[in-house]
Amino acid sequence: MMNLLRKSRFGWTWLLLWAMGWTEHAAVAAPSEGPLAKRNTAMPVDERLAAVLLKDVDGNSMRLSDVVGRGKPVLLSFWATWCTPCKKELTNYMDLYEDWVKDYGLEILAVSIDDARNSAKVKSYIKGVRWPYRILMDPNEDMKRILNFQTVPYTLLYDGEGRLVYRHNSYVEGDEFVMDEKIRKLTNPTKGEPKESKP
Repeated sequence: MMNLLRKSRFGWTWLLLWAMGWTEHAAVAAPSEGPLAKRNTAMPVDERLAAVLLKDVDGNSMRLSDVVGRGKPVLLSFWATWCTPCKKELTNYMDLYEDWVKDYGLEILAVSIDDARNSAKVKSYIKGVRWPYRILMDPNEDMKRILNFQTVPYTLLYDGEGRLVYRHNSYVEGDEFVMDEKIRKLTNPTKGEPKESKP
């Protein structure tokens, strides 16, 4: 009887996951390496990126879906002025960013989760560090909840068609070179012949 119950529960669980669109969820969370990565051509654009209207530090509105999936790779980096590893990561990206733009057309969107009281700090901090990235504000942490992550820095890399190819939490010195390798594996550079992904 217990064996039958276990089989029945497994069957119902599988059916429920299928009915809830498990394939779409798996596409968003798909790994960037291994056998599944080779099949990622079927991955849809993450529709959650259209859920929230964000503003940049100058008050201009946009959705993340306005940039992601528009033909060029995009790196989303969620950060805060109180987060030292976040600021270190984005600062260290500056050494590589020029090459990423030239070779791949990559754009970095740095999304601050500082609350409304600290929004003035974001603008003054950006002026000081002179990051060349587009800075967006998520003061109510709406995108943080929608993308379901707990801590910053939280970084996502999308290819030109809007497929999630890599993501990571936290930052330690040297992680920017791991990101560089992931970006250089993208097969859609803006100049020259397409580069083949290495296994």
